[in-house]
Amino acid sequence: MKYRVAAVQYYLQDIAAWDEFAEQVTHYVKNATEYGVQFLLFPEFMTTQLLSIGDEQGEPLPITRLPEFTAAYEELFRSLAADYGLYIAAGTHIIEVEGKLRNTAHLFHPDGRIDRQPKLHLTPTEVTEWQMSPGEGLQVFDTPFGTIALLTCYDIEFPEIVRMARAKGADVIFCPSCTDDRHGFYRVRYCCHARAVENQVYIVTTGTTGALRRVDFMRANVGQAAVITPNDIPFPPAGIMAQGELNDDMLIVADLDLDLLEDVRKSGSVTTWRDRRTDLYPDWK
Repeated sequence: MKYRVAAVQYYLQDIAAWDEFAEQVTHYVKNATEYGVQFLLFPEFMTTQLLSIGDEQGEPLPITRLPEFTAAYEELFRSLAADYGLYIAAGTHIIEVEGKLRNTAHLFHPDGRIDRQPKLHLTPTEVTEWQMSPGEGLQVFDTPFGTIALLTCYDIEFPEIVRMARAKGADVIFCPSCTDDRHGFYRVRYCCHARAVENQVYIVTTGTTGALRRVDFMRANVGQAAVITPNDIPFPPAGIMAQGELNDDMLIVADLDLDLLEDVRKSGSVTTWRDRRTDLYPDWK
């Protein structure tokens, strides 16, 4: 099975109204459809742009106000997925669940369904500055293009959780990210390559670019989209099928071939998925 994916290097800039956010998002969706894309990925924390709209006094909104935009966020992406026939992994948005803030990845289906996966591992900033709470379980999601998982930024730095996703059937991991310097960017990027090799899966990742001058902890961003493959003969030697220009406002496109994954799992130069020692380290319980 083959299908086409795209990932957005989302450019963050201060805005004055919801309509500016909706217009920017719609631009990227329309751009993706011009390339015949079936899956589109946006980055982590893209909706923090809404905090720059500000309150009645002109002050930027605190992170605790972001869940107020949830209904509008869901309606926007639900409509876009339906209108353009796309599966949209719409980055992450902060939602409130039982009084707790959760950084949550969303997958919008063309038929109107929404899948959600809260981030499982939180960075110190998310905990100490934004008082967020981690998710409590890993899900995988079935689509006509196979099974996928949504693992956000820091999550990809934990090999166990990606191993679990593969054991549950995921062939593609979508990894929305947000990093503020090159150290963080390369941590996530190198871990994406490691997870692709370990599990013989595709990793589609992207990050935020630009800056929110009015929103604390979103004033700097280093981002680049990439489609990452296992390092084996059917794939590019460096394991990079496509990547953007670092920190540019752009979109990348690539075709995924799930049959190639099965081929290398069965008879590749190395067979890391088949050769794992589940007698020593079980995949999941």
